[in-house]
Amino acid sequence: MAVLKAVVLFILLVFILPTAATTVWWMLQERPNSWRSADWSASGVLPVVKDADDAAVYVMAARLGGLKGAISVHSWIVTKEKGAPRYNRYDVVGWGNPVRRNGYPADGRWYSNEPVIMHAVTGRQAEALIPRVEAAVNAYPYSRAGDYVVWPGPNSNSFVAWVLRQVPEIGARMPPNATGRDYAPGFFDIAWSPKTRDLHVTLGGFVGLAVGATSGFELHFLGVVAGIDVTEPAIKIPAFGRVDASILG
Repeated sequence: MAVLKAVVLFILLVFILPTAATTVWWMLQERPNSWRSADWSASGVLPVVKDADDAAVYVMAARLGGLKGAISVHSWIVTKEKGAPRYNRYDVVGWGNPVRRNGYPADGRWYSNEPVIMHAVTGRQAEALIPRVEAAVNAYPYSRAGDYVVWPGPNSNSFVAWVLRQVPEIGARMPPNATGRDYAPGFFDIAWSPKTRDLHVTLGGFVGLAVGATSGFELHFLGVVAGIDVTEPAIKIPAFGRVDASILG
């Protein structure tokens, strides 16, 4: 009984309270009433194409709409060939055929929420990576209508995480509040990635952990993540996201 109480207290303090606090904060934010009234226009976060001749790969994310935005972001990938006149955006949505190319502006707001660039690769390195990114997008195993599952996945974040695992040279890290990023088929999955030097263990995407050079140390519970990053010092707060150690002083 004492062990059970300790586990319950741990879950309450580490996962439930931070998630509840983030939810309260999110509810106080001004948000559109529906997707129809939301702003999906370009945000101007990405460089103007005519001013950026180099090839580029971007990993981007923005908070979801409605109350889901308190818990998770929506992520996507943007590429641009050297000298190309436009960006290409790849993301997954929950209706029709999930994988979309240029369904929205490359740096478009998501349900009126401003996107952020999570990671960027430019120049010759991006030139070499873009064909591999496109091959990974085309090989995504959950690309048929009906494959999308909001939680625990596969969803939009599962898609971006898949591409990053196939092309680890991008060097991007999925944000900790990208619910679905750790999705794996089946009830139990354990995987070691020599490229990212990470060990992932999950029980159906509901409970799990990750340990390694890229992930640091993470505990996963019902889609939210708590943990620490050692190589780029930060703490990972459930629902809220990543907080760099420099901000904490």
